[in-house]
Amino acid sequence: MSYYNEGKWWASPYNDVEEVRERLEFAPKVAIHDATLRDGEQTPGVVFDKSAKLRIAEMLGQLGVERIEAGMPAVSESDYQAIREISRMGLSSEIFAFVRATKKDIDMAAEAGAAGVVIEIPIGYPKLVSQFHWTWEDVAAKSIDCIRYAKSLGLNTVYFPYDTTRARPEDLERLMAVLMQEAVPDSVGIVDTMGCALPETIQYLVRKMRRLTNDLPVEVHTHNDFGMAVATELAGIAAGASCVHSCINGLGERTGNASLEHLMVGMKILMDLPNEYRLELLPQVCEETSRLSGIPIPVNMPVSGVRNYTRESGIGVDLVLKDPLAMFATNPALYGKTGHIALGKKSGKASVEYYLDKYGMTAGAEEIAEILARVKAAGQEKKRLLTDEEFKEICAQVKG
Repeated sequence: MSYYNEGKWWASPYNDVEEVRERLEFAPKVAIHDATLRDGEQTPGVVFDKSAKLRIAEMLGQLGVERIEAGMPAVSESDYQAIREISRMGLSSEIFAFVRATKKDIDMAAEAGAAGVVIEIPIGYPKLVSQFHWTWEDVAAKSIDCIRYAKSLGLNTVYFPYDTTRARPEDLERLMAVLMQEAVPDSVGIVDTMGCALPETIQYLVRKMRRLTNDLPVEVHTHNDFGMAVATELAGIAAGASCVHSCINGLGERTGNASLEHLMVGMKILMDLPNEYRLELLPQVCEETSRLSGIPIPVNMPVSGVRNYTRESGIGVDLVLKDPLAMFATNPALYGKTGHIALGKKSGKASVEYYLDKYGMTAGAEEIAEILARVKAAGQEKKRLLTDEEFKEICAQVKG
């Protein structure tokens, strides 16, 4: 029974019904490839210096992430040196570099000590006709040389035909047919560069790619333009993808990539996949990455938000602390947090009684009713939650 873990989480039991589970085609092992140090840094305005990159890599290793994309060595000398140092840190994670389809980039990745490369090349039709003016044959020729070269250097080679979800079917099919004859990579990516595919579309493409490649390992890399990056990657896992790509805090170009923390929780709790991810470290990792990137975390963000276990409404407020799984799908303690009862416009009598008890104060029924009325009025007037000091001041006024 995966949906329930006593004291930790209580998800939907319908996740476990046979009609749902029989549709899932999990790979024997599903890994996370985190791209915070490359795609995450492509967030407009974000710059990670070498020390920040080393710190983020260290945290990813502590979380149990299987693969870290340490950067793109051709970008700058600093990026190259960061990859070198991360490769020498002795992390349990495999270290990959992101490269263009050129031997020079691949050489730099090998020299930096990377164990593998992600070779990017376009296949999306809008990219081919408007940006590169290439045909699928051009893509194939460049790909064959680079895949062969990377593998000759002993690098784990991920073929990354980006904008896959906007490729013409005939282009994708012909390209993969040639590669399966001439230069077989270690794995191939389904890349939703513009975040414009439905979860069902990603499932279709994962299954299609497995057929086109004689069941080569398939990886999924999505963006969040329609708010579905995590959903599409979980859908890819359900169709047999063996690796999904992520960024901490959902960093990345435009609307960002699939969020590492949400993927981890979805894989562990909703899909019951075996892994050793340290979920209790996620809030700290997210907070520190937010500090290093300068991108704040929304207060209601799942897993990492400071108010994602806050309850203002008076209904059931006593259960927030006494029996959190009655009010939340996951126990705040799973992430080293506690539930929080807030005071504001939507508060009820139980919230006032909780705060009175918290501060060792007593009040009669009429006083409690008056305190509640003033708390609700203040919340509406200030258009925010009240501070503890404001609550104490209201109590003092009512009690005279």
